[in-house]
This record gives sequence, structure tokens and C-alpha cells, in this order.
Amino acid sequence: MEIIPAIDLINGKCVRLVQGDYAQKTIYSDNPLEVAKRFEASGISRLHLVDLDGAKAQHIVNHRVLRDIATKTSLEIDFGGGLKTDADLRIAFDNGAAMVTGGSIAVNNPETFLRWLEDYGADKIILGADTKDGKIAVSGWTETTDIELTEFIAGYRAKGITQVICTDIGRDGMMQGPATELYKKLLEMFPGLYVIASGGVGSISDLLELSNAGIPAAITGKALYEGKIRLEEI
Repeated sequence: MEIIPAIDLINGKCVRLVQGDYAQKTIYSDNPLEVAKRFEASGISRLHLVDLDGAKAQHIVNHRVLRDIATKTSLEIDFGGGLKTDADLRIAFDNGAAMVTGGSIAVNNPETFLRWLEDYGADKIILGADTKDGKIAVSGWTETTDIELTEFIAGYRAKGITQVICTDIGRDGMMQGPATELYKKLLEMFPGLYVIASGGVGSISDLLELSNAGIPAAITGKALYEGKIRLEEI
């Protein structure tokens, strides 16, 4: 199983939220590059970098941090947050993103998202499927839609999506265990889909549980920053 650490950015700093609540913010580092270098030194090869300022502002904000990490590490960066226009996408790729994740835009502007998928390919465009009680949430998780998670994924799977980051918002930042059964269900429904589990990972045993369930990849954030999981253990 691929393990993908997350760096969430607010004001250029490395932070974590609880259940996507901007009011429940903890700053873990003023220097995201140093954090990324520690991941790289431990053998990590891929990073999930989220522009929370961008998600709120509806346009890319922290592209300088993206460029800093991309030019000073060898990490393969999956970048998301605030990607709403072709200009945002170009900024992300021009500043070193290897892949981008589109969540809100896939809900609110599917024509643009599908054009990106066609122009750049499924290896560059990841579907962000953030879910709360089985429904899709958007705009930095501030708004829950009436769209069913599985229907949302099915629509884009039919259009060629091969990777999806599925975040269970209720578990995010709680470190009380991932939604393993949900991810197993997605794998059964969509054979061959690269399902990246996100939310709730709080220990090595959680990662082992996901791995034993056949989940191909998992994102972990807060558990790393709070020492619940050590990079040496990974």
C-alpha cells in the first residue's frame, strides 16, 4: 500500500483541521519545506499538498509553497485546493505539481473538469470525493450536496478517471480509525480504481487494516504530526 503524507496549508504554514473546520486549526510548522524534506528523507515518494486558503478563496493561493517543495525535493506532489479555472491548473503544473485533485470543480463545473481529464490524462487528474454521511461535500467541506458518493464516482469512472481520493469528513483529524468498509465497497463497485483512503488514520494498525483490506493507498496527516505514527515505523 502506498502511504501518502499530507501537508495542509494556511498562510503558508503547515496546519491540520478537525473535520474540515477552519476554526479548529492547529499549526504544526511554519516551514512546510522542512516537513516535506523529512518525509523525503524517510523514503516517502509522494505528497498530498492541500491549499486550504485556495479552497476557501476559490482560486489557487499557496503556489509558492508548491514551487518551493517541488524544486527542492524529489517528491511527486498531488496538489489540490482552489483549482477552479484553466489558469489555476496552469499555475499548479507550472509550479511543480505532478498531479492535481479536483473536488468542488468536478461537482460545480463538470464540463471544465472533464476537459482537464481529456487534455491532461487520468494520470494527472485525480477525482476528489469528499463525503459526509454518504453525500458529496464541496468548497472546503463547508457545503454538503445531495449527490450520492457512489453515483458521483460512477459518473467519472465512466469518463475515464482512474484515481480517487475519498475523504470521510466525519473521521478527518479525529484519528479514530478510517472508513475501511467504505473503501472496500468502492473497490468492489469499481474494480481497478486506485482508491486513496483519507481521514481517520491514527495508528500503524489503521494502516495495516487498510492494507489488509486491499486498499491501494492511504493519506495520513495528523497522526504523523502528533507522533501517533512515526516515519520510522512506516
